Amino acid sequence: MTEYAIFFNQQWVGDHSEEWFRPRGPLALAVVHEMQEAGVLVFAGGLVEELEEAFSADATSGDLVIPDGPYVETKEYLGGLTIVDVEDEEAAKMWAGKVAVACGWPQEVRPFKPWPGRAAKAETA
Repeated sequence: MTEYAIFFNQQWVGDHSEEWFRPRGPLALAVVHEMQEAGVLVFAGGLVEELEEAFSADATSGDLVIPDGPYVETKEYLGGLTIVDVEDEEAAKMWAGKVAVACGWPQEVRPFKPWPGRAAKAETA
């Protein structure tokens, strides 16, 4: 099994009416429930859109600094993500497609790098 992140930048959502957005929540929640029933869901959630609620932690100077706001000013920022643990890339694509259809905007999919803790967890499961 491999964990994949399925995510989108807030800017990919586009400008839509409240009427357009209203049915998206239940559609996305139905996909999350389907992932739970299939036993592949690790995590799913949307992020708060107000960037003034973001903060960062930076120790690159040798001292830890935790300023208000995002780390860098950028026009794109993460809007939400889903993490699935699936057999292969084809399964990750299938779930990403379901999320994209439910939400109505593009999703990017990336596998997590191998990590010894995950391998040990899989062996004991």
